[in-house]
Amino acid sequence: MNAPVKLNEQQLAQLEKKIGSVLDRKRYGWLLSPGLPVIGMGILAGYHFGPKSTKKLFAMGGPLLLHVIIPALDALIGDDANNPTDDDIKVLVNDPYYDRIVKLFIPLQMAANAFAGFVVTRKDVSLIDQLLLGISMGAINGVGVNTAHELCHRPHKKDHYWAHATLAPLGYSHFRIEHPYGHHKRAATPEDPASSKMGETFYEFWPRTVFGGIKSAIRIEKQRLKRKGLSFFSKENELFHGWAMSAGFHAAMLKVFGVRVTPYLVTQAFYGVSLFEIINYIEHYGLKREQKADGSYARTMPEHSWNNNNIVTNLFLYQLQRHSDHHAYPTRPFQALRHFDEAPELPSGYATMLIPALVPSLWFKMMDKRVYDHYEGDLDKANIFPKRRAAILKKFTSSDV
Repeated sequence: MNAPVKLNEQQLAQLEKKIGSVLDRKRYGWLLSPGLPVIGMGILAGYHFGPKSTKKLFAMGGPLLLHVIIPALDALIGDDANNPTDDDIKVLVNDPYYDRIVKLFIPLQMAANAFAGFVVTRKDVSLIDQLLLGISMGAINGVGVNTAHELCHRPHKKDHYWAHATLAPLGYSHFRIEHPYGHHKRAATPEDPASSKMGETFYEFWPRTVFGGIKSAIRIEKQRLKRKGLSFFSKENELFHGWAMSAGFHAAMLKVFGVRVTPYLVTQAFYGVSLFEIINYIEHYGLKREQKADGSYARTMPEHSWNNNNIVTNLFLYQLQRHSDHHAYPTRPFQALRHFDEAPELPSGYATMLIPALVPSLWFKMMDKRVYDHYEGDLDKANIFPKRRAAILKKFTSSDV
């Protein structure tokens, strides 16, 4: 009988790499996400070093990538509904490669923002170009919220502060607290500021989710500290830590590049926050968990999130479009998320849905019928915007539906 073969550390690492490649055919495709800040630096370099005739094109590089190139690739490449098995999930969850990919985004993001600060403060850069470059980097910092999203569900405190770091350019540190402890508790209910309602425009949703999320995070942190016998103004308040990190980022940018960097900082923050909240708007639109007799809600299930399997957007967003599995298993890392046939499907990927979400008439035309069909015509089960409830019910009870 042959004796078992003993492997050294290098051989073991090579074997794990091979196994990972077999289990996850997109293993190296996930590098697109931390590669996004590198693309951002390429856009900035093209603007700074390129000829004058191409400057506007490079300045608009972020929106072109997000709203044109990625949707086009989604349409060309298509989707992937393959699921890892239970045994695959165990291997994927324990593979450190994926954790390194997530955290690699952060130093690259900071480098891209520093380079942006240098580029936009050159004397020959017009205000309009500063704003356009702010939008381009806002797209990258907005996608950075997805890195924070992946980290904020981790059990280790150090990962929470990595999440705060990637949220610092947007000044959106409250997300680290509100998302896992607020949104995940209330998702797909009328009480959740981050779940949009059928008939609610994005422009009505934006202030409700932004200010509602901040209020929710303050309430959650206040309750946490109270349970520990501490005041909200305790040095253990994590909101203060996150806000301090954000203030430190913006103070450093102003110190190094001067007040001329201000239009860039404001633009990237507003655009990045808005981009993230458009995705929030898409994820649970019109969906509602069943309410029990005691007023509580049923457990979050696959049918309470809009899903999509377009490969390219999923590679950039750590498979966020498999949102149903994320809500069912919030601590499950992105590489192990699964597709559910029973989850309602978006007509296309998040990147393609961004523009329709900004045009209410187009959005309602695309999505309201899908909500109606999902509930098989029983809109009492839907999460409807109270202001438009009567009009929606009248529309869907007419003979032309």
